[in-house]
Amino acid sequence: MEGTKVVVCMVVLQLATAGMTILYKISIERGMSLRVLVAYRYIVGAALLCPLAFFLESATLNQNLYIASVKMGSATLAVAISNLLPAFTFILAVLFRLEKLQMRSRASQAKVIGTLIGMGGAALLTFYKGARLQLWSIHAHLVHRHAGSSEQGNLALGSLLATANTLCMAIWFIIQANPYTSTALVNLIAAVQCTCIAAVTERDASAWKLHWDGVVISGMVMLFTLWGIQKRGPLFVSVFGPLSLIIVALFGSVLLEEPLHLGSVLGAGFIILGLYTVLWGKGKEAKDLLQLQAQRSAGEAI
Repeated sequence: MEGTKVVVCMVVLQLATAGMTILYKISIERGMSLRVLVAYRYIVGAALLCPLAFFLESATLNQNLYIASVKMGSATLAVAISNLLPAFTFILAVLFRLEKLQMRSRASQAKVIGTLIGMGGAALLTFYKGARLQLWSIHAHLVHRHAGSSEQGNLALGSLLATANTLCMAIWFIIQANPYTSTALVNLIAAVQCTCIAAVTERDASAWKLHWDGVVISGMVMLFTLWGIQKRGPLFVSVFGPLSLIIVALFGSVLLEEPLHLGSVLGAGFIILGLYTVLWGKGKEAKDLLQLQAQRSAGEAI
């Protein structure tokens, strides 16, 4: 029963992540300030996580980069590149000597190959468009482009921002210790910082009007992510990542009128293949470690 509950929560998490990204895009296209959107997102996050941290025990840059990548590129692009998180975490863990790279081990080989496949997919997603795929003719016309949204369409810059966001998340995963407390503190400090910056740069009161966007859902996304990591570990949570990519790709073409190209599909496919290759390597490594510990325990018992 506990296992089923965790799986259901992870599916809900990916639905919430997809909905949050789509709502971010709609809010930006309708003219909501990027800085105000980030400020609201951290205020809600701090309000949800601070009480939780109290009872249970460079992220500002991260959210600015993520929302900017949604604006400059597309919702599908931002979610696709975020699936490189396990690969980036693996690279940083090796660089900081938190993890040993043993090329004779199948687990290490899988993680290296998966990282290269994922990065190749990100490059393909960025630099190759290919034929446009017209899957259906249904469009909801939810996006009404604001006059100031002239920065749209820079796919290369959007990819760079999404990659930088994923790298920031990987660094955060490496350095954090107590997940609820540290994340609550970061959200609280970031809320103050982003609100001050937005207050200076956005003096028009209409820019602070809160629409139904992704800020409330983002708080739920953080809660489910931290809860899932605490229950089953980061590997289990990462397995469900591609689900939000599929949801955003499908609904993005209908709700956001984002064109879907062959390069996007192929690139996303390689990223997902790389993700699961890295995760397979991590899972095999954990399994081998358990077997080694069991052998040692059996030897000591004898």
